Amino acid sequence: MAGALLLRGMLIGLLAGFLSFGFLKIVGEPPVERAIAFEAQHDAEAAVEAAHHHHHDTVVAAPQPELVSRKVQAGIGLFTGVIVYSAAFGGLFALAFAVAWGRIGALDPRALAAVLAALGLVAVYLVPILKYPANPPSVGEPETIGTRTALYFSMIALSLAAMIAAGMLRKALLQRCGAWNAMLIAGGAYLVTMIAAGWILPPVNEVPPEFPAVVLWQFRVASAGGQLILWVTLGLAFGVAAERAINGNLSGARLLHARSPAGPVERRWR
Repeated sequence: MAGALLLRGMLIGLLAGFLSFGFLKIVGEPPVERAIAFEAQHDAEAAVEAAHHHHHDTVVAAPQPELVSRKVQAGIGLFTGVIVYSAAFGGLFALAFAVAWGRIGALDPRALAAVLAALGLVAVYLVPILKYPANPPSVGEPETIGTRTALYFSMIALSLAAMIAAGMLRKALLQRCGAWNAMLIAGGAYLVTMIAAGWILPPVNEVPPEFPAVVLWQFRVASAGGQLILWVTLGLAFGVAAERAINGNLSGARLLHARSPAGPVERRWR
């Protein structure tokens, strides 16, 4: 069963990847292009100012050649990155579904997939970007890329761990406090934990003051849209695929039981 769910999850992830790529290509690439143009103009102005300040005594370094052309980055590079990312997330989502199946109330496959997608969107994307919002590739100091990446993934790991702990707390309080109160307490615990984590982790603010606010906003909207497409597709399409896999597995098990020597041979089964 887990193998069948994993395969379906990766296929649904591929579907989500195609949809996300189309959206990011149309909506996300224009602000990226404008951000790169801003960076190039800013670097050129800084070089001219430095040369003028030093009375042309300073040799201005020639621009480094691109290892990968912008056309490749915006085309096959973007496509490959989005597809691989989405397929991997689809597989992880399927494994999370297999672990949660039968352990989170009496939810059918479609409802469980929708709940997991909503929780995943909150834990993996929405909460981390409140602390470390998405920025265009040209924003930020190259020397701090490793630090910024480590902080962002630390926030994701903390958010996932807090979400899992909140789920365990809800289950532990279910009999004592009831479903509604247990959910409120678990949600409050998650919220308090992430507020504390956001307060402890250091901030990152490397957006230049002169960077166009509209371009920054457009890029972040495009980034959020791509993530929303991914999680909505997983929540809706994987629920249908998982339901068929589970029903097919149950039907096969019933048929095998019916044909076994220990039980009666049934011609018809539900």
